Amino acid sequence: MILSRVVRGATGVAVLLAAAEVAGRTGLLDTQIMPLASTVLTEAAGLAVDPEFLRDVSATVEVWAEGLLIAALLAVPLGVLLGSLPRAEIALRPLIEFLRPIPSVALIPLVALIAVTDGALKVTVIVYAACWPVLVNTMYGLHDVDPVAKDTLRAFGFGRLAVLLRVTLPSAAPFVLTGVRLAASVALVVAISAELLAGGEGGIGVYIVRAGSGYRIDLMLAATVWAGVIGLVVNTLLVRAERGLFRWHAARAGVAQ
Repeated sequence: MILSRVVRGATGVAVLLAAAEVAGRTGLLDTQIMPLASTVLTEAAGLAVDPEFLRDVSATVEVWAEGLLIAALLAVPLGVLLGSLPRAEIALRPLIEFLRPIPSVALIPLVALIAVTDGALKVTVIVYAACWPVLVNTMYGLHDVDPVAKDTLRAFGFGRLAVLLRVTLPSAAPFVLTGVRLAASVALVVAISAELLAGGEGGIGVYIVRAGSGYRIDLMLAATVWAGVIGLVVNTLLVRAERGLFRWHAARAGVAQ
């Protein structure tokens, strides 16, 4: 099943690239504006061994990982707290729903006024964007816990903390990891967007801006390809971790392995 999905996905990408190549070579696309797919892929292969680009990738991955980690450390405990206290959740839900849709990149000018360093600016907007998927999924995970299991432990004399540690958190863990997986993609998008808008000393977004200033559209697209590859790899690893750690949850939900 997994191999079949990979083959279908690879086939779709190959067809798209072939169509773009044909469109460029037949004149349907202006290669001055949209370079040939083969040219972009060749440049992308060259970037894989380009020390300057690799430093930019390292800079992006560093702020992405730091922001995602901080977001998880903040959002998971808060989600557990709100999910365990219905009155607190009801009181804070309007505030959460008000703040959640605000684009994090729109906060860059404000954060730039208070951020001490370029890295702090990027990490701040990443944390803001990545917190919401983790927080919401954690809250929903606590709502999905089987009440019978909690009542059974209480009937045997276990206290609230024991029920939380033995039943609630293990049951909610798949939802938490799903939230982290969604947040990882959001964090990468925001990291590169912040680099594009705010600049800085390094990063994939900064590299794209430099390439654009030299009218190297092929390099801009090649760097974008690598951003997509990084996002795909991260998502694939987290999906496999989710399925490996929580097979029982997938079986209960009827998800094919």
